[in-house]
Amino acid sequence: MTDSTSYELTLNGEHHRLTLDILNKYNVQGPRYTSYPTAPEWTDAFDLNRYEQSLAEVDALLPRRPLSLYFHLPFCESLCLFCGCNVVIRRDKQVSVPYLQRLEQEIVRMSRWVGSERNVVQLHWGGGTPTYLTPGQAEELFGVISDRFHFAPDAEIGIEVDPRVTTEEHVRVLRRLGFNRISMGVQDFNPKVQQTVHRIQPYELTRNLVELCRELGFGSINLDLIYGLPYQTPESFADSVEKVIRISPNRVAMYSYAHVPWLKKQQGSFARHLPEGLDKFKLFQTGIRLFTEAGYRYIGMDHFAKPDDELAIAQDDKTLHRNFQGYSTRAHADLYAMGVSAISSVGRVYAQNHRDLDSYYRALDEGRAPAFRGCTMTDDDVLRRALITRMLCHRMISKPELEAEFGVVFDDYFHVEQAGLEVLEKDGLITRDELTISATPLGAIFLRNIAMVFDRYLGRKGQEQLVFSRTL
Repeated sequence: MTDSTSYELTLNGEHHRLTLDILNKYNVQGPRYTSYPTAPEWTDAFDLNRYEQSLAEVDALLPRRPLSLYFHLPFCESLCLFCGCNVVIRRDKQVSVPYLQRLEQEIVRMSRWVGSERNVVQLHWGGGTPTYLTPGQAEELFGVISDRFHFAPDAEIGIEVDPRVTTEEHVRVLRRLGFNRISMGVQDFNPKVQQTVHRIQPYELTRNLVELCRELGFGSINLDLIYGLPYQTPESFADSVEKVIRISPNRVAMYSYAHVPWLKKQQGSFARHLPEGLDKFKLFQTGIRLFTEAGYRYIGMDHFAKPDDELAIAQDDKTLHRNFQGYSTRAHADLYAMGVSAISSVGRVYAQNHRDLDSYYRALDEGRAPAFRGCTMTDDDVLRRALITRMLCHRMISKPELEAEFGVVFDDYFHVEQAGLEVLEKDGLITRDELTISATPLGAIFLRNIAMVFDRYLGRKGQEQLVFSRTL
């Protein structure tokens, strides 16, 4: 910190200056762009027959196109008050039995649209808490999946786990099944913060589980942190970050806490204790400084990776991709997502399953696809999605590449966006020339804001941004 209105930020070993005016100007509500168009633009007047027809068309046109599979396992034993995910809280684990029965129905239904030559290059189980399942249930579910889909020899097979409920038997079974990537929620190690958000998770518990996973041969380990939680201070958050650094995961996701009490009412219980504005930014500043000083690379959008990790290598090679699971090294794969609230992205179609169990069960029992809303992308959507994805993944846009791929003259097509780009350039977030638009090191922390300039839906309805969290 240099004075009351400007702050020094360390990014990948370089020092940069951020003014309070710029922080306030760009710390606004905006999408995370795990999809484009973003979910508020989707409609429940969605043609399910057309959706399944599009699955068949993609399979026929691209019979060797790789697959990414996602399975949503929504159950948790208790509610973390910060959580914004679609979860079902039940202590009686018998609730998982009918869910797994319906999930198998959906797997059988979805596999009808996948030809035998298409390989699964990525699989992920998320939640909820996937290790809410017993080790035996996990093995049975994986068996159903592997019976219906063919896995590439080098497939990424990952799972999210909660160290509080994950046993040694769980991880041994998962590793034997072929899982090679594991992600663990931490959020914060400070006892007061943990107590306030109802997630008591001692440092030793997490460290010991990571050590066991390393011994078993998991190739990649990720830990999640959240900044902006109640009672966090730069000093307390620094302690949590340093503990994560000592554990030495391959990757770290340091998410900005998304305060959306209009969607998740439980978040209102601690609203008066939240760090906001500059106080929240100081937490981000603390985390990014400590992780980069420890040798992690800032990938962007809250993600860090060791320099030899596939994420960092993919960013260098410009093969990094982004989907509903965040950053991915497996581009050009259609995402087939199954389970309650799961979102598929196949060809030009996004489709989301019903968010509640009863509707999800009813659709499958009646022989219908369990999706209830989605959208079919226009040519303009496809172009803008490619542009936004490249900025978020590679921090630059090549005009000649997009012109050759989509048959447009970039500056003519995006003439309306020029005014917004001029503002970003003046504020030091991008640089431009005749061929490229690149995020500056400072712009790397405002990638969402840069992408928003190219989002033709924002502001159209005048109120849709209310569904989004702040960009920092």
